[in-house]
Amino acid sequence: MTSAREIAAAVTARERSAREVIDEHLARIDEHDGELHAFNVVIADEARAAAEALDARIAAGEPVGPLAGVPVALKDNLCTRGIPTTCSSRILEGWRPPYDATVVNRLRAAGAIAVGKTNLDEFAMGSSTENSAFGPTRNPRDTTRVPGGSSGGSAAAVAAGFAPLALGSDTGGSIRQPAALCGVVGMKPTYGAVSRYGLIAFASSLDQIGPFAADVTDAALLLEAMWGHDRMDSTSISDDLVPISADLERGVRGLRIGIVEELTDVEGIAADVRAAVERAAGALEAAGAKVERVSVPATVHGLDAYYLIAPAEASSNLARYDGVRYGLRCDDEDVQHMNARTRGEGFGAEVKRRIMLGTYALSAGYYDAYYGQAQRVRTLIIRDFARAYERFDVLLSPTSPTVAFELGAKTADPLAMYLSDVCTIPTNLAGHCAISVPFGVDSELGLPIGVQVLGRELADALIFRVARAIELSVSGA
Repeated sequence: MTSAREIAAAVTARERSAREVIDEHLARIDEHDGELHAFNVVIADEARAAAEALDARIAAGEPVGPLAGVPVALKDNLCTRGIPTTCSSRILEGWRPPYDATVVNRLRAAGAIAVGKTNLDEFAMGSSTENSAFGPTRNPRDTTRVPGGSSGGSAAAVAAGFAPLALGSDTGGSIRQPAALCGVVGMKPTYGAVSRYGLIAFASSLDQIGPFAADVTDAALLLEAMWGHDRMDSTSISDDLVPISADLERGVRGLRIGIVEELTDVEGIAADVRAAVERAAGALEAAGAKVERVSVPATVHGLDAYYLIAPAEASSNLARYDGVRYGLRCDDEDVQHMNARTRGEGFGAEVKRRIMLGTYALSAGYYDAYYGQAQRVRTLIIRDFARAYERFDVLLSPTSPTVAFELGAKTADPLAMYLSDVCTIPTNLAGHCAISVPFGVDSELGLPIGVQVLGRELADALIFRVARAIELSVSGA
């Protein structure tokens, strides 16, 4: 598969036209997405028009961005002006936003061309992309298995070659976990490094937009094109961000790397996954890094804290879907019954479950015992990470406890599904950055395994360096 940087270089040099590139990828989507369902909507006409406009600019000698002509898939919880944005929910089916998300505008300015909106777990609540109101997405590596979630459509789109780049959102692992299961690179930036303006909120203190790509270098290129301060997002970091691409090849010599015991040795981590982390650590050591084991004790409580904090924030954010302002409206005898009927028919089972859990956690008499206590645990996690980063530059762990599981295997057991994110959630609670990089396959099924590199806040460039070193060790370069 041709990389994003190769496409951009060829289009900019007029060796290929952007229209040719887009037609090639749209044809692949048309041929294969019926089996995978990576996309909720494909915007073929819009993509071709954008490609022709870009070709005209290049022919006129106008400057174009670093992603000129590169097809990109957008998770369907990112607002796109005039194009349906559903969050894979009936309650927003057919809604067309009147504005674009900041990241969409920035990618357009960089020359990238959106080819469609990808499927996800409804309102990004899930770990398998089976909670979508429009049906599940299948893993391109094995269509009997899930692609992970909630950004499963974006991960599958990159893995299937439908687009070299895609955007996802990560609230508790929703970029990194599907990246691991589909065998691609997926990265969660530092909270606030990428604008959330135009990202439909799930849990506002946890959500972050990030890149998917087939390799680390393309992922870095995509992140650099969209991150940076945005006055439309009050949580956006105003500091200058350290460039990524320039340091990718610096290697890891002299870096201190810690294998997180609580995330690697926890019950439920498959033997092949644990072995992959150890092999990745060995490769980094061979490349000149110093590797040791480290304890980050409070991370064992990450799952418990997350499933109080995230549903609590979701119950507040999703209160806006009332059948009055936008989206689905189910009429009834009065406003109260109309609200209840709209929400009952518009939301799926998992979304309802989390709304009820979050509302309970915020209710009078239970706020301190549940939500307040979860926030205190979150503080402990931040402190334990801070102590670990006094000794280590980056940390290492599995991304997902297992390889991709079969469709339907965990849908009847929400707790088993939630455990899919046990290794990724602590990073979201801390607001830090992390990246999943493919590292081999399991011995039984030959399915991809992802290794996770974790960094403190604003260490995004550093974790990319380490991920690149891991990637090079796989390729033997």
